[in-house]
Parts: sequence; structure tokens; C-alpha cells
Amino acid sequence: MKYFILLAADPAAEPAPGTPEFDLMMDEYYSLEERLKDIATVLSGEALEPAETSKSVRKRNGTIERLDGPFAETREQLGGYYLIEAADLDAAMAFAAEIPAARYGTVEVRPVLSYT
Repeated sequence: MKYFILLAADPAAEPAPGTPEFDLMMDEYYSLEERLKDIATVLSGEALEPAETSKSVRKRNGTIERLDGPFAETREQLGGYYLIEAADLDAAMAFAAEIPAARYGTVEVRPVLSYT
């Protein structure tokens, strides 16, 4: 089964770039796929640019609205994602718990809906 994992955190809660703590966190991200290969297969995963670089689009009554910034007003910002394949939700949750963002923010695990 496929699971989409969204990483959200308050950037102020994470270690600052250039610190030993930041380097340790990044080492954890870089080794995540290898360390957890018995739990899940990573199909895709990327970090996202900061929220201030985002744009939002809405279409209401035929009118397109283009907005600067993220749709949601919150301290926690989407920082990245993983698309994994795991045996079940428990395995996906075990994978998610090892993502460093779980210590600084929220890691959402959502089954991918299959129409076939």
C-alpha cells in the first residue's frame, strides 16, 4: 500500500543551519531510506522551498484568484514529503516516527487512494 507523508514544522523549532545539530538532523534525513528499508520503500521524497516562496490558486464562480504565500495561516509550514510503499499503516507510522521532523513538528501519514 502507498502512503503519502507530509512534513510540517515551525522553522524556528528546528536546528539552525550551520550548527552541529542541523548537520546531525540532515544526516538522519540522508540515511533515512537506507536505515528503514526493511519497514518501507521510498518511492519519492523531496524538501520544499520556504513557505514564503509558495503561491496559491483558487477558482470561485469562474474567477481565478492567485495569492502569494501558503493557503493556511499557521506557524507550522510544509517542509517536504515522502511517498512510500509499506505493508500497512503500522509500518508507515513506524517509518514516519523516524523522520526528524516528527521531533520538531508534525508528520502526517495518509493512505494513497487507488482508483484501479
